[in-house]
This record gives sequence, structure tokens and C-alpha cells, in this order.
Amino acid sequence: MSGKYAFTKSLREVRFLFCQSSEHSAATRSFLTRAYPTMKKNNPHTPIMLREALDTQPRIFARYELGKEKQESLNGLTDKQIEEKVAGLVQSGI
Repeated sequence: MSGKYAFTKSLREVRFLFCQSSEHSAATRSFLTRAYPTMKKNNPHTPIMLREALDTQPRIFARYELGKEKQESLNGLTDKQIEEKVAGLVQSGI
């Protein structure tokens, strides 16, 4: 799993938005419980922020150098699909 979370050098920040209690964010919570420690261990100097808000649809934002930003919806995805989306964002640059 660690190779999937080797962040690109242009990545400055990763933000996850999700609901702390609703069912539509369950897979995101599960993914973060499992993968966050590995992501942080492999990228100790890149901020990985977790934002919980009631009834928020799960999303990920990746901010790159020069203020460029990408976002992806994680709504309705499985843990494995979320892992693929996250790996794609953190390994690609803009």
C-alpha cells in the first residue's frame, strides 16, 4: 500500500470532507481509518486534513503548487474505489 501513497512533489495538501455519522460517508471513514496512518508515515511533511461536517457528501481535494486544485467526489464508492481515486490524485500533478 505504501507505494500507492508516495505523493508527487508538486502536491501541497490533501483534504477529505465527509460526514461523521451518515451512511454515504461510511466507506470514506473506513478508508481513512485504514489508510491515513500509512499516508502520513510516507509523507510526513504534506498536510492531510480531515474535515467532518454533518450531511456533507464525501469528497477529496488535492492542492498542488501554484494554487492549482483538483477535487473528486467519493460518494457511492467502495473502499477500494476510494483508494484508486486517492492514489490517482496524489501521484499525478497538474
